[in-house]
Amino acid sequence: MDLSSRGRTFWAVPAVFLAGCAAAGRESYDAMRIDVDRASRVDSRQQAADDQLLAGPVLERAAYVRAVLHRNPTIEVARQGWRAAAARVRQMGALEDPMVVLEVAPLSIGSSSARFGYSAMIGQHLPWPGKLALEESVATAEADAEKSDYEATRRELALTAALLYDDYFVSARSLEINAQHVDLMRSMRAGALAQLEAGRAFAQDSLQAEFELTHMEHDAVILASKRDVAVARMNELLHRAPELPLPPPPKDLPLPAGPDVADTQRLQNEAIDRRPDIAAARQHARAEQARAERAGREYLPDVTVSTSYNSMWDTPEHRWMVGLGFNLPVQTGRRAGAIDEANASRAKFEADVGRMSDAARTQVVVAMKQLEESAHVLHIYGERLLPIARDEVRAARSAFASSQAPFVAVIDAERNLRTVELEEQAGRADYDRRRSELERALGRIPGLDGKDGDQ
Repeated sequence: MDLSSRGRTFWAVPAVFLAGCAAAGRESYDAMRIDVDRASRVDSRQQAADDQLLAGPVLERAAYVRAVLHRNPTIEVARQGWRAAAARVRQMGALEDPMVVLEVAPLSIGSSSARFGYSAMIGQHLPWPGKLALEESVATAEADAEKSDYEATRRELALTAALLYDDYFVSARSLEINAQHVDLMRSMRAGALAQLEAGRAFAQDSLQAEFELTHMEHDAVILASKRDVAVARMNELLHRAPELPLPPPPKDLPLPAGPDVADTQRLQNEAIDRRPDIAAARQHARAEQARAERAGREYLPDVTVSTSYNSMWDTPEHRWMVGLGFNLPVQTGRRAGAIDEANASRAKFEADVGRMSDAARTQVVVAMKQLEESAHVLHIYGERLLPIARDEVRAARSAFASSQAPFVAVIDAERNLRTVELEEQAGRADYDRRRSELERALGRIPGLDGKDGDQ
């Protein structure tokens, strides 16, 4: 066998090993990159549809939350963090570049008594089998943790959007209710003036009506300010100018049936399984476990294979050389410290999993109790307080018309009705908030009825 054949044979094994490591790292990275790019493509595809919804006649809650998830820069920040972590997977699974060394004998250049002398060497560092795979495992687990952080960011942002939408709903509906009661009070004032002309009322009755109207007009200014503030904050989440208008909310918020209280244990388990923050802690623990195993492999030597050619040897058989080098892992303190550090970090993340799991169970129970409370409050308002307040207004106006009650009783009845109607709308928004908080506690996307498919 000639020298060139020997060289090709010698380098065939490390070349195949190098190609295999690169292919494995590329396959894992490509799968993650597809997931990252898919998240970006969905956002881009929805831009036109979101713009159409934001210019529609009514702004639905789910449509607004979905638009925020497509447009808010915070999502892109988290996605790019996930993308960067995914790119590290391919880096960790790759070998170091080969090292080439070229040397010449300067005094032999142009010499008449000696031939031109040179030497060339190429070497490849080969970690002990398993080290690269463990480094890739660390990077993969950390990329999975970044993906979970991305999902957690989406859920937190969706919760913020849903709560802002509820504030917008309350302020807009309160303005409408206030305007209705302004019309009602004007009608009452006209009735008081008619009674005064008939000699069955007092002059202060119309003044009391005017006083109440002034308060309602003042309340309208405050409610309009709250609505505009809510719109500005909602536009911020949409990555739009704060002064841009938004369509009005619907006349009512849908109130779907709450979760089955008897199924609390299943919901707690669902929260632990689905919460992305808990998943991220698990994946960080997995990364630290792989890092500890990788540190343990540092007790095993790495190998450097090389081949060289030296033209200055007189014997031709000595000019081509092959070499094998390895380090001596005698510094045990540094390696033991790295293992202890990784094990401590793993234990910390595992403890975090336990802490967050306990918190998730508590959050589910608390959110369900608060949702039950809100549902009960809505039932009381809808079935009892609102009918009573409306009947009270009718009775007071009838009694005043027949001179059986003073006008102040009409004023008090109207004020009570307005308060009950405003509180009922606030109760609807509060129920919606509690439902969003429960969805977030369960690891779902708030505002989208728990449907993760809207991504």
